[in-house]
Amino acid sequence: MESVQKQWPEVVSAYQYVLTFLFMGPFFSLLVLFLLFTSFWSVSVLYLVWFLLDWDTPNQGGRRFEWTRNWAMWKHARDYYPIKLVKTAELPPDRNYVLGAHPHGIMCIGTFCNFSTEANNFSKQFPGIQVSSAVLASLFHFPIYRDYIMSFGICSVNRWSLDFVLSQRRLGQAVIIMVGGAQESLYAIPGKHCLILRNRKGFVRLALRHGASLVPVYSFGENDVFNFKVFATNSWQYMCQITFKKIMGFVPCIFWGHGLFSDNSWGLVPFARPITTVVGRPIPVPRCLDPTEEEVDHYHMLYMEALEQLFEDHKESCGVPASTRLTFI
Repeated sequence: MESVQKQWPEVVSAYQYVLTFLFMGPFFSLLVLFLLFTSFWSVSVLYLVWFLLDWDTPNQGGRRFEWTRNWAMWKHARDYYPIKLVKTAELPPDRNYVLGAHPHGIMCIGTFCNFSTEANNFSKQFPGIQVSSAVLASLFHFPIYRDYIMSFGICSVNRWSLDFVLSQRRLGQAVIIMVGGAQESLYAIPGKHCLILRNRKGFVRLALRHGASLVPVYSFGENDVFNFKVFATNSWQYMCQITFKKIMGFVPCIFWGHGLFSDNSWGLVPFARPITTVVGRPIPVPRCLDPTEEEVDHYHMLYMEALEQLFEDHKESCGVPASTRLTFI
């Protein structure tokens, strides 16, 4: 009886993250618009005024609340998969960091749970480090939703926002960037480990501008929590996905888990597959306000080598077959 009582909070917590990720933004956008045509129109007007006055906050570090980061719901979601955070080295708070998170997966579940919440006690494992997760700027155009995600320490991924965070007088700032971006979700195939990284060098330039150490992060199991429909690269469906990504900034894809009341039906409840997020050793990077391409390529190569070594060192302990290799495209 106790296992049933524990299971439902876990399932509901994991499910609400999916529903929030997919529907909270559009829902509140429509709600604000709808209220304009009701007797509660003043509520929408007041919020929209606040929305405009607060427009630049996502580019200025966001607005975090430790209360939301510490909700018990996130510990239930952690236990559902379960999700683990593995520390391989100290991150001294006397410098800043750029953490590259891989893979993107469908919904960045491991990255969100470990860095945007305190489900695995990030602040205790890495004392003195204030972490900010960077996401698409377009997500902050959704009313209410923008305030919700900012409360977790999430900010915009554009250059001005990241420069603002890493320029703070207090050291120990860390920004987390999903380097592969939305396009990498097209490779979120269970059992596969394919990263879009070879030509993604903006995060290295960011680190060089601020002298911030680069830290590779890999979430084993991120691609296993949903089934995914793969289209051939020469198909019209794939071309539509890429075109949509160029226009809207994110990639529409077909994925599914199991039903809420049955493991044998299709639905949006993620599969309970272990996710282990491993934080690698920091790579020291000198400060260079105007780095050359050779310097960028050098540290980019060091980062790729460190990430590949991190994958090799931890793959078997995370249930990945020894023969599996990390692929970069």
